[in-house]
Amino acid sequence: MREHDVFSTDGTRIRLWRTDTDGPDVLLSPGLGASASAWPALSSAKVHSWYHRGTMGSDRPDDPSRITLRDHVADALAVLDAGGVERCVVMGWSMGVTVAAELALQHPDRVSGLLLVAGAPGDSFASMLGVPGLPPDVRRLIGVSSATALRLAGPLLDSVLHRVPVPDVSSTAVGSLRRFLKHDWSWYFTLALALGRTPRQDLTGVTCPTTVLAGRYDWLTSPDSMVGPVSGLPQARVRVLPNTHYLPLENPQVVVEELELLLDRVQAVEQALEDLLTSRSRPRA
Repeated sequence: MREHDVFSTDGTRIRLWRTDTDGPDVLLSPGLGASASAWPALSSAKVHSWYHRGTMGSDRPDDPSRITLRDHVADALAVLDAGGVERCVVMGWSMGVTVAAELALQHPDRVSGLLLVAGAPGDSFASMLGVPGLPPDVRRLIGVSSATALRLAGPLLDSVLHRVPVPDVSSTAVGSLRRFLKHDWSWYFTLALALGRTPRQDLTGVTCPTTVLAGRYDWLTSPDSMVGPVSGLPQARVRVLPNTHYLPLENPQVVVEELELLLDRVQAVEQALEDLLTSRSRPRA
């Protein structure tokens, strides 16, 4: 994996990373503040990704309000452009699903397929606490109130979490946890509030092959909040797995298998479209 910097449209310096492989290009829209090690190794694809504004090497914007969905999408496009990628499959995890979905809606020419993992397309706080009978408005109120309280408690969280001892072992999960605990927690929850308040996205305009992986025991993103928005899509594949919100760490092999299957589906669809255009361009006898 290699890291380097790119500048987004508003001039904010973004730290991106990509893997050194010869496979098809894939953009990963990461979970908020997640490190590269939180995602399973994808040896069959060349993965492009980045760290969110103000985290893990990316600068905070000069204008602190530039942390909305539009800004994250601009960062994603900057990563694609820096890698010379015109069009590819896009994966999203957790709040990264909101960014991946918006990229597909606003720039369908850049997205050939979607893999959405343990995250709802917008309105993230209303997707929390999937308790039967608990209305979305109540979920949203609890989620926003909790994130606001945690943002105010940021200095206290820093003083505690930055000192949590993490075993010095070569484990993917441990390495991811070590970096995650070092966040500036006031800023982290500022990002979460800005992105989590994005309204629920209408995905009916998405026509590319789409795969959804939901965790049955995910208290941060209820399965219904993921399945409902894609239920009417013509090329959607849905799997509800016996996992929590950290499905990529708990069940990495399924993520790898579903990405490979999605890449095959995308190739088949694009080949069919190419064949159709070719047949239409042939002169009739």
